[in-house]
Amino acid sequence: MAVTNDMLDELIGNAKTQEDLFGEGGVIKDLSKKLIERVLDAEMTHHLGYEKHATEGRNTGNSRNSKGKKTVKTGSGEITIEVPRDRSGEFEPLLIEKRQTRLKDLDNQILLIDLSAGNK
Repeated sequence: MAVTNDMLDELIGNAKTQEDLFGEGGVIKDLSKKLIERVLDAEMTHHLGYEKHATEGRNTGNSRNSKGKKTVKTGSGEITIEVPRDRSGEFEPLLIEKRQTRLKDLDNQILLIDLSAGNK
C-alpha cells in the first residue's frame, strides 16, 4: 500500500510548525507509537493463532494478558508504548524484543517529509 498525498494531508492536519510535527506531542511521535503498537498487536495475534476476542481463544491455556509499558528510542525521540503480554509469558515480540530499548537499524532510517504547498 502506498501512502498518498491525501493520506499525508490528513495525518499532518493543522500542523504548522516543526514542533507540531516532531515535538513531544507531534504527529511523528504519535504515528510512530500507534504504528509500533499495531504491529505488536498483530504479532500477538499471530503468536496466539486467533484474533482478539475470538471465541476460539477461550480455554486454550494461553491468552492475552493486558499490556505493559515500555519506553523506546526512535528517530523522533523517546516514546512510551504498550506491549501486549500473554498469560504463559511465551510471547517474544520481533519488532521490539524483550529488554530492547531502541528500534533496530534506527540509525539507518531517514524520514523525509515535503511540506511544500506545491506537492499536494
